[in-house]
Formats: sequence, C-alpha cells, structure tokens
Amino acid sequence: MDHIPTTFFVENGVLDLEALFQLQQPPQPFTPGTLPFWDDPHISQQMLAAHLDPSIAAASRPPDYIDRSVAWMMALLDLRPDMALLDLGCGPGLYSARFAAQGLRVTGVDYSRRSIDYAIQAARQQQLAVSYRYQDYLTLDDANCYDIVLLIYGDFCTLPPAKRSHLLQNIHQTLRPGGHVVLDVSTRLHRQRHGLRKGWYAAETGFWKPGPHLVLEQGFDYPADLIALDQYLVIEPNGTLSVYRNWFQDYTPELIAAELTAQGFRVQRMWADLLGSPVSAEDEWIGLVVEKP
Repeated sequence: MDHIPTTFFVENGVLDLEALFQLQQPPQPFTPGTLPFWDDPHISQQMLAAHLDPSIAAASRPPDYIDRSVAWMMALLDLRPDMALLDLGCGPGLYSARFAAQGLRVTGVDYSRRSIDYAIQAARQQQLAVSYRYQDYLTLDDANCYDIVLLIYGDFCTLPPAKRSHLLQNIHQTLRPGGHVVLDVSTRLHRQRHGLRKGWYAAETGFWKPGPHLVLEQGFDYPADLIALDQYLVIEPNGTLSVYRNWFQDYTPELIAAELTAQGFRVQRMWADLLGSPVSAEDEWIGLVVEKP
C-alpha cells in the first residue's frame, strides 16, 4: 500500500481492519516502514543487549566465531599493525576491538548512537585506540585512507539496489589501491532453513516498545528477485501503529560477484563463511574477499 496508517482506530473507536488487510499484502521490494529504528531510544537499547548476549545469534555471531574469524582474516590478508581498517556497521565494536588489540589502526562506523557510545566506553576501559564515528556509512567521504574494509554479517543484504551501489562506490573511494573488502551475504538456503515469520504475541514490555503492545509478524517472499521481508506491525493500547520492516537481498555466487565487479572490485575468492570453510551447495552464507585493483 502507498500510505501506511499510523493508527488502527477510526474516530468512533472501531478497529480499522481494512488497514490490517492492506498491510498483509506484499509491499514493493525495499519499501520502508513507518519509522527508522536504529536510533530509537528503546529499540536501540534492546539491539545493544542482543549484540552483547552470546546466546542470541540474530544480532552478532558468537564470541568464539568472531575470535576465529579475526584470526583467519589476520592470517589470510597478512594484516600488520601499521595497517588501517574500517569496520562498517561496527555496532558495539566486537570486531573493531579485536583488530585494535592486534595493533591495527581501526575506525568503526555505525548509525546507532547507543552502540557507538558503548563501543567508545569499552575501548577506553580496554585501553584500545579505536576511532568510533556515529555516522550513516552511506555518507562516507574518506578517500584512500584504509587498507581493509569490513562489512560483516549480511549488513550489505539489507540495502536496496541503489544504496548498495552507492555504498560500494564509497568503499571503493575510501580504500587505498590494493586494499581489500571482507564481507558476507546470505543465500536463499539461509532463508529457506529459517523460514518466514508468521505469528503474533502481546507483551507488557518487549523489543519494540517499553509499554504494553501487540506484535503481528509476517514474512513475505519474492523468490524471483531473491528478496525476503520480515514485517512487524506493532500496535499500542491507544491504537498507535508502527510498521517495522527488515529487508534481505539474498545472493548466488554469480550475483554477488557481478554486483561487486560492476563497481570496480576484483573478487579474489569465496568461502562458505568468514572462517575459510570451502564452498558447497549447502551454504547459508557466502564469505568474500575482494580487492580494489
């Protein structure tokens, strides 16, 4: 639907089910919800807690995986303390801090002020010299500054095509010649194994709102475009409606290689993850290292 309502109630207090019926129809790919939520005071607190909880895999990978992945990247790319690394979508600095502890000059960028504030405090406590910036990485204007750029855990997959192209142009500009990008993207097998959301629940307090609310979850699939959507309709007691949408672009090896090559990168190699596991037909992820020639 072109217009997303802000309430489910009309003036006489009757529930407007027509709005609900319309919201159950698949929106055009990458149509945003009613509200951005990265910097929402309540949601950003819940997201930070999820990042820091090793039992929750939805926000960050487990600490052991991150440790092994950082060690793998250090060896694979022969990273040295004099090198500069840019961590895009760094969150609370889980990767940034580990690379800084290895002596690299690290810059972390994220659009959640709460996560950046936490990362800054953690770096001070660990006496790590990390430069953290609260910034939308689509606005990057650094030039020839970095030897390696990270875009980890499917961050790239959440962006619409035009923004993906713009981000790759920014990354290309910010890398020194011969610099590398490390990223991972999801495959359709990941979506098939985890399924589409469909359900509802009521909560006194929860991830989306600090007070009572009802959550209607629904997933949409666009198989011809390798796109999926998780949509959350959150209704508060006064009828206020918030629509949150998480979009995902899945990839085949050929599709992600073509997208990166089109922006001037050279794909060096692909893996099933960012641990160096060999590629197979059962992979939920594609890990890549690409070079700016």
